[in-house]
Amino acid sequence: MIRAKIVGTGAYAPDRVLTNADLEKLVQTSDEWIVQRTGIRERRIVAEGEATADLAVRAAERALASAKLTPDDVDFIIVGTTTPDMILPSTANLVQLRLGCRRVGSIDVLAACAGSVYSLLMGAQFIQTGKYRRVLAIGAEALSRIVDYTDRGTCIILADGAGAAVLEAAEDGSGIIDGDLYSDGKYWELLYMPGGGARHPATHETVDKRMHFAKMKGNEVFKVAVRMFAESTSQLLARHGFKASDVDLFVPHQANLRIIEAAAKRVDLPMDRVFVNVDKYGNTGAASVYVAMAEAVDAGRLRPGDLVLIAAFGGGFAWGAALMRW
Repeated sequence: MIRAKIVGTGAYAPDRVLTNADLEKLVQTSDEWIVQRTGIRERRIVAEGEATADLAVRAAERALASAKLTPDDVDFIIVGTTTPDMILPSTANLVQLRLGCRRVGSIDVLAACAGSVYSLLMGAQFIQTGKYRRVLAIGAEALSRIVDYTDRGTCIILADGAGAAVLEAAEDGSGIIDGDLYSDGKYWELLYMPGGGARHPATHETVDKRMHFAKMKGNEVFKVAVRMFAESTSQLLARHGFKASDVDLFVPHQANLRIIEAAAKRVDLPMDRVFVNVDKYGNTGAASVYVAMAEAVDAGRLRPGDLVLIAAFGGGFAWGAALMRW
């Protein structure tokens, strides 16, 4: 059976570091309060003039170098993002141009923070059907561009970054075993950005009402996220006859340390088998799983033959999980 295998990973974070101490000067908060509730100590923020495509290109270049491939080897590009450079063209188009991949298909996937697992599983399908030899799957965000720095609930969490994975066919038993994608629009008002689309296009009124910033009801999101993380991962493991004890590494979306810990507990996974870097980067949306995988590879936490579980959850709500043999 042909599977899609990750043969290269890469990550990129902007140079600017925004610490909890920096946020203490912007909103009523403290380092202790932020760490206790989120586990985040610092996050990266794009520079003036820097945008999502810039981060995506850097992560993609590193993933291709890791795979010992060139842009000419890429057949299709998928970018998961909530913060495209512009409404059109797609950010994937801009990445294609900047990388120098000629005459390849490219598309953006808008699934909020779940854009990582969505883009990964969509790319895997192209490989499994034999349509393409290699797919470049990317998650990239400049979430600071839609953060209201007077809103303590969002500004302490959301951040910027990009990660990428190169997928190609494998017949040696490695690769993506299976995955599931879900959505439920009834929760949309718990995490959304009202302005900037066709329903509320940009006007003086929408700007004055601060409608172009992300809005979140944190406590409600927490409850649903933990349940959906646990259900999707448990169902996926059970379908293939695996138990939590069979998982060598769980790489979740780095939304919030409390969510990660609660989800791992529900699945019965000890934290020493959960990869966490939310303390250094905050919630980088669709980028977070890719960034975590790249760092796990560099740290020697992902080894050939490991059973790896990934999961992501985001606004919409959209969520999903994937199981792979590294």
